[in-house]
Amino acid sequence: MSVAPVVALLLGVVAGMRTLMAPALYFLARGPLMTGVVFGVLALAELIGDLLPFSPARTRPLPLVGRMLSGAIVGWFVGKTVGMPLLCLALGVVGALLGAFGGYALRTRAIGALGRLPAAFVEDAVAVGLGIVAVTR
Repeated sequence: MSVAPVVALLLGVVAGMRTLMAPALYFLARGPLMTGVVFGVLALAELIGDLLPFSPARTRPLPLVGRMLSGAIVGWFVGKTVGMPLLCLALGVVGALLGAFGGYALRTRAIGALGRLPAAFVEDAVAVGLGIVAVTR
């Protein structure tokens, strides 16, 4: 039994939380390496940009579509290696929606308990952790 659908869903969740983190982790783990490095630099820039007060809400249409596209693309790459590209693409999109709205809920609760900056770091850690779990499967 293939774990690709679960990996696609998890990477979709990561994409929903941090748009560029999912492709960065996928390509760093599976290659090509230069693509992973480029996405890694972009993902780090996204982590910094997310801390800025004028960053758009992830649930607004344009950022949400970007997260869904990221989840779809990574899902497709995961699924094409095992002959399930469309299923994994769809799961990547579902995961991105879960990650976007679930990550927003997590962060909102964490802000109340920890403050704005620590809450951002908690969400970043969750996204990285889920991504590492996904790409090591």
